[in-house]
Amino acid sequence: MSLGHDRLKQLMHRGTEFLGCEYAILGGAMSWISERNLVSAISNAGGFGVIACGAMTPELLDTEIAETMTRTERPFGVNLITMHPQLRELIEVCAKHQVGHVVLAGGLPPGGAIDRIKGGGAKLIAFAPALALARKLIRSGADALVIEGMEAGGHIGPVSTSVLAQEILPVVAKNIPVFVAGGIGRGEAIAAYLEMGAVGVQLGTRFVCATECIAHPNFKKAFIRASARDAVPSVQIDPRLPVIPVRALKNKETERFAAKQREVADLLDKQGLEMTEAQLQIEHYWAGALKRAVIDGDCESGSVMAGQSVGMVTREEPVAAIIAELVDEAAGALESRG
Repeated sequence: MSLGHDRLKQLMHRGTEFLGCEYAILGGAMSWISERNLVSAISNAGGFGVIACGAMTPELLDTEIAETMTRTERPFGVNLITMHPQLRELIEVCAKHQVGHVVLAGGLPPGGAIDRIKGGGAKLIAFAPALALARKLIRSGADALVIEGMEAGGHIGPVSTSVLAQEILPVVAKNIPVFVAGGIGRGEAIAAYLEMGAVGVQLGTRFVCATECIAHPNFKKAFIRASARDAVPSVQIDPRLPVIPVRALKNKETERFAAKQREVADLLDKQGLEMTEAQLQIEHYWAGALKRAVIDGDCESGSVMAGQSVGMVTREEPVAAIIAELVDEAAGALESRG
């Protein structure tokens, strides 16, 4: 083992100990993509796979966890969306399978969710897009945080990864394990965030073109062809409809989403729709648009969600090769800095 690899191991120690894996590299939870095949491959390669529950029913999640367990004996997590109407039942499914880590995404967890997750024996990882929210989550009982910048694919916040890291890591990293996400495509960036106090990282876009990923060949081709500037955020049409922007590759779908927002805003105007229901309609819309691209391969009228690191995705290769390359790049960067 080189000095760089040894240093990397030291810097990731808190993260690997917390997750129970070899490298503190979380797989970003991507709906339709982060399922049994990719999740188990990431865990088997020494990282930490995370199932994207998304809009799954409790029955579907039950099957997905069981199928993942037949493919890996190593730890993996489950990502749940806080606004899911069956969140309580999904937490129960995770507890039934003794899932060790639950990741909560999509805002502050509703009352009781944190206690139920921890009561089921799981460690809770929560997303903190701002320092104030990070502090609140720590007080509420989160065991670890993910700080994800706007360079990420899918749903994004308004602040860049580098700014969030500078704002949050010096303040909370001593008290709680923090993973950094958004726009990370190479090991040199991983090394930099670890040196700033992170215990690990989360990558999504980089794993889409893994051999084990079930995404349609057209979806993977779109990633390989794209550059960073092709991954753009959606625009909010109506200020009353608090739509979280989504970063995806530019296509016809980008325009169609604007029309969908106008349609939902019109229903709000006519008071035929509650705000929560309006937001759920938008979420279901995205789930459908993403499925058209990922599963059916329709990359024009489907949503090709991608982070800005998409420009660093240049070929299809096994997960193990991707993780080995990231680890060697990070170790090389640490060694060159002495």
